[in-house]
Amino acid sequence: MSGKRNAPAPAAPPDTAIYAIGDIHGETGKLDALHRMILVDAETRGARRRRAIYLGDYIDRGPDSAGILDRLGGDPLPGFEYAFLKGNHEELMIRFLNGLGSGTTWLANGGIETLASYGLDLTGAVLGEDTRREFARRVPAAHRRFLDALVPYRIEGDYLFVHAGIRPGRKLEAQVELDMLWIRDVFLNSRADHGHVVVHGHTPTSEPDERPNRIGIDTGACYGGKLTAVVLEGTAREFLQA
Repeated sequence: MSGKRNAPAPAAPPDTAIYAIGDIHGETGKLDALHRMILVDAETRGARRRRAIYLGDYIDRGPDSAGILDRLGGDPLPGFEYAFLKGNHEELMIRFLNGLGSGTTWLANGGIETLASYGLDLTGAVLGEDTRREFARRVPAAHRRFLDALVPYRIEGDYLFVHAGIRPGRKLEAQVELDMLWIRDVFLNSRADHGHVVVHGHTPTSEPDERPNRIGIDTGACYGGKLTAVVLEGTAREFLQA
């Protein structure tokens, strides 16, 4: 009698509890509530190592992007190790701060709310060089350091953490950052084995989107939905939402 053995369930590294947090988009109240839940949950676990991985899109659309960067640039979860990934919205903000492009794409994708969180009201206005200079002056150096230190992905055990996804069929070392920040359908619709289970945000769904090869945890916090964290310990998988 022959047959294919079931593959082992994907697992986090030994003695590690991972909390991956989806797209925050300026929602400080939801982030604060989720952080409180994570701290309580972590105390119930025996894992020695606690790891928080933030999947990007900290800014735009919601009311308090500046406040989010303040929180994340501090020590929001004492006793945790952190990994902060870059989202497409951070990339748009960085490009504008660095004088790359007109900023109109960013403005159309929630940048106006981020500018407002730094005290700049551009309702109905067009971004220009004077605005860019004033915005750059108002962004604290700590926020710039935080943005400049963002990374495109992180691997932990059998999981790959990335903002949007990856290009199916392409080795990790050959992936391009543009896809990691922006990809949608070709990744979302793929049933390919990516070598790791991909934990991602970027594409909002009403509930966590669990598939054999990926887990989507952008649950539309800035659209009235919840802010979601997936908790990975051993082969177990749970969700926390605020």
